[in-house]
Amino acid sequence: MSDSLHVLFQNSEFVLLVASVILFFSIFAGKAGFRFGLPSLLIFLGVGMLFGSDGLGIQFGNPDVAQFIGMLALTIILFSGGMDTKLSEVRPVMAQGLVLATLGVLLTAIIGGIFTYYLFYWVTGQEVLSLAEALLLTAVMSSTDSASVFAILRGRKVHLKERLHSALELESGSNDPMAYMLTIMLISFIQEGDMSIGGAVLSLVIGLSLGIIAGYLLGKMLVWLINKINLHNESYYPILLLAGAIFIFAATTLCKGNGYLGVYVAGLIVGNARIVQKKRTSMFFDGFTWLFQIVMFLMLGLLVNPHELLPVAGIALGIGVFIIVFARPLSVFISLIPFKNFSFKGKLYISWVGLRGAVPIIFAIYPLTANLTHAGMIFNVVFFITILSLLIQGTTVVSVAKLLKLTETPERKDVFGIELPDGIKSAMSEIDVTKEVLMHGNKLMEFSLPDHTLAVMVMRDNHYFVPKGKTILHEGDKLLVISDNDDALLQAYQALGITNYTMQKN
Repeated sequence: MSDSLHVLFQNSEFVLLVASVILFFSIFAGKAGFRFGLPSLLIFLGVGMLFGSDGLGIQFGNPDVAQFIGMLALTIILFSGGMDTKLSEVRPVMAQGLVLATLGVLLTAIIGGIFTYYLFYWVTGQEVLSLAEALLLTAVMSSTDSASVFAILRGRKVHLKERLHSALELESGSNDPMAYMLTIMLISFIQEGDMSIGGAVLSLVIGLSLGIIAGYLLGKMLVWLINKINLHNESYYPILLLAGAIFIFAATTLCKGNGYLGVYVAGLIVGNARIVQKKRTSMFFDGFTWLFQIVMFLMLGLLVNPHELLPVAGIALGIGVFIIVFARPLSVFISLIPFKNFSFKGKLYISWVGLRGAVPIIFAIYPLTANLTHAGMIFNVVFFITILSLLIQGTTVVSVAKLLKLTETPERKDVFGIELPDGIKSAMSEIDVTKEVLMHGNKLMEFSLPDHTLAVMVMRDNHYFVPKGKTILHEGDKLLVISDNDDALLQAYQALGITNYTMQKN
């Protein structure tokens, strides 16, 4: 960075100005990229590189700061991902997701590491990386990236058969701990030159077990605290939940458990429990999660020096293609041998959506902070492969699903987005007004609804209004109904020929 820019960056107001400009640019670039099918997270990474040392000259080369920011961002992303995951949807694929998150990650690291070791030897004619270093390189890339998977599957609103959506989100949310522990153990082995296989396995089991136990118990305690504390200011609840997520990660890690697994499990517990101000809190976390995803990818883009990617481009391309088309599919098919609920096409799709993203790059920072000999090369190779994965796999999530005929019509979703407080023992339902419904009359007063039942709102052409008895309903309207007698309401729906509705009970 030039001396003039260095002087400007001593001014805190200028730093804030530049940061806000980068965020603005990232959001607009992400919107433009979405139209062309490019993952937003890839755009954010590119924006960081544009503003970095080889672009506009912003210097950011502190791996310790990057590691801390990445750790904090992953904590928020994993907790939010757990909150948005419905246990009822993932329970049927729980075993498959956990096997992919453990055995699948291990197999990917081993298969990819052996190939990487011999590829370097074949290209250079000498042992550039030891086998342990080659395994470390692929271990940091062995997990699918939760931020990328959550953002792409949910952002593109992909609806998949065979519960593939649930399996992929569960895998991506729970496989980071395995990759993290493999990374830490291999770094320790490279530094110390000795490792007990039994000790390594025991360390893995203890770390994962403590992560699950701590996440479950602390998640339950957080639910109890939120429901009992009775804060006078509703805005405090999202902040309380944020503090709880960070506390769970830190406490689990300090107790020698896997903090990433612990915070994801806690998110599952909180997201599937009844808590006060749940809708407000969820909306807060959605925005906060996207902020941290943007910041994380921008930071990683600033951290890399793009000119250093060129010397490793050839060998990184070979490793990346091998992992995408061979190591990942082989690991998936081996891991899913005991299970019969995924078709061959379903397993192919799981293999393809092995997206790499910020997590591998963050894990690749650990060798840098440990001052390993080839840490810089490992980081650059991982960064290149991440870009390759987002370009190839991230842009084809929808098209590959359609090619394999694995997409389906989405289930009907609530359009009013209203949640009843826990204390109200009522049923709330949304009705689609169809031709069959209007055969009984097109005025609201002509609907024979049971006593203690109110039609409280109509949505028509994205406009909302409160109906009266003389309100004329049109085909395509959405009608919101609240009743304290859901059984009678269901009988009335049957009599009126209403079949397309959703029911929310308290």
